[in-house]
Amino acid sequence: MVVETKNLIAGKPFIWVENVSRSTFTVYSPQGPNTGVAVLVLPGGGYQGLAMDLEGTEVCEWLNAHGITGVLLKYRVPHSGPYWDPKLKREVEPSAPLALEDAQRAMGLLRSRAAEYQIDPHRIGVLGFSAGGHLSAAISTHFEKRLYKAIDAADAISCRPDFSVAIYPGHLWGWTPHGNPNFDLNSDIAKNITNQTPPTFLVQAEDDNVDSVNDSLVYYIALKNAKVPAEMHLYAEGRHAFGLRHTNLAITDWPNIMEVWLRSIRMLSSEF
Repeated sequence: MVVETKNLIAGKPFIWVENVSRSTFTVYSPQGPNTGVAVLVLPGGGYQGLAMDLEGTEVCEWLNAHGITGVLLKYRVPHSGPYWDPKLKREVEPSAPLALEDAQRAMGLLRSRAAEYQIDPHRIGVLGFSAGGHLSAAISTHFEKRLYKAIDAADAISCRPDFSVAIYPGHLWGWTPHGNPNFDLNSDIAKNITNQTPPTFLVQAEDDNVDSVNDSLVYYIALKNAKVPAEMHLYAEGRHAFGLRHTNLAITDWPNIMEVWLRSIRMLSSEF
């Protein structure tokens, strides 16, 4: 674990974790009113590391304040999802998509333990940032079967999220075999989008300096073509990796807009 003090976010350092060989999840339950909604939180880090507080614990704390159970997944890294191949000059799918396996396993475990965690098994979503945003899209399109051999009864339970949120997602914009950008969705995601893909909420800045705005655009278009309820918020400014840390930029108000969206898809009731 490293505390990153050189690249401050909203004037604050953040915690960076690398070389995760065993995945874990931590449940953060609301101390006050409980809506029964739960969110599997997926930090970003380019599938090389994880921003555990900026895009993890701070998110769970915000969810708790709104009566939502936050579940922070520390998935395996590095090279557990798409990554840049310098020889091919493009992103490639790994032979062992470990991060997606971890997300599938976590979702099944959450549903199997819903009573223990005081959550509704039919109101469990995913919320990911950057590479975690790609992972949100991956589990939203890869839920028909597990990518690993079943371990126990939890793996017989659906791992389909009831809703999906991707904040400044990466790895979604496709590439040609020669490495030239093409306005297409990553083929591994595109071929698995159906009308059963869960309702999706997207946020990205046009001036994102890490992942292209096209990552969100191509995914949004594919979702709409498949008649999946999707809502995208595109801002002129915001760049990348701001998490929930509020600044004077409008994009950092996205958590409040997401809460309204959760009500619109009837995940949250008007009582909360």
